[in-house]
Amino acid sequence: MKYIVALAVGIVCGVVLFAAGLAYSPFIGQAALSPLSVTDSQTLTLGYSAVASDSVMFTNDGESRVSPFPEKVQQLWEAPIQQMDAMVTVLTDSQNQAVGMGIKMASAGESTRLLEGKALVNSVWYVYLPGRGGFFVEQTENYWGYLRDIVLPAYKSSAGTWKGIWAGNVTAGPGVSGAARVVGGSGEFDGMEMNGAESLSVRTWRVSGGPLAADGWLTIELPDNVRAATSDR
Repeated sequence: MKYIVALAVGIVCGVVLFAAGLAYSPFIGQAALSPLSVTDSQTLTLGYSAVASDSVMFTNDGESRVSPFPEKVQQLWEAPIQQMDAMVTVLTDSQNQAVGMGIKMASAGESTRLLEGKALVNSVWYVYLPGRGGFFVEQTENYWGYLRDIVLPAYKSSAGTWKGIWAGNVTAGPGVSGAARVVGGSGEFDGMEMNGAESLSVRTWRVSGGPLAADGWLTIELPDNVRAATSDR
C-alpha cells in the first residue's frame, strides 16, 4: 500500500512541477512587441472596452465564464458556432470620443500548443467609421501571456481575482511579421490592404466573470494616401 501512495504522491508532484515549469519557463511565450510599434507609417488607433457588459452586445454559448450581454441576447448554442464569441462595441479615438462601431467574432484556434506557449484564437473584425468607410481585420491571437500572467494567478488567489496592470500585444499573425491582415471594404479604405495589431490592457480579472476592468486597441497601419484622423500618430 505504501508503494501505491508513494507513486501517487510522486505523480502529483511531477504534474505540479511540470505545470509550474510550463507556466514560468523563461523560454516559453515571451511577450512580443506589437509588429506596428516601430513602423514609420501613420497609424489609425481605435479603442474599445474589453469588458462584456460595456459593449453594445456580447454573446457566446451561455455556459462560458463571461456571461452574454444584455441578459436576453440570443446565445450561440448551435453546434457549428458553439465555440464562438461575438461582440458589437463602440470604437473610440485617442480622446475617448466615439468614432465608429466594431463587430468581432472569435473562436479557439486548432493550432493551440501550450507546450510551445501558443494559446491561439482566430478572430475577425468588421470596423465601420461613419464618413470614412469600413474594413475587415483577420488575425490569429496568442493569449499565452494573458493566461500565464492573469488567469493562472487569479485561480491561485483565495478571492479568485487578479488585480494589477497588464498590457500586451495579442496579435500573432497571419502575416509573416506577426501582424493582422486588414482589407478595406468601403469608403476611403476600399480595396486597400493594410497591416494591423490588437493589444489589451487589463487591471482586474475574476474567475467567475473574466475581465472586469480592461481596454483594447486596434492599430491599423495606413497607406500614405489615407489621412490619419482618429489616430495618435
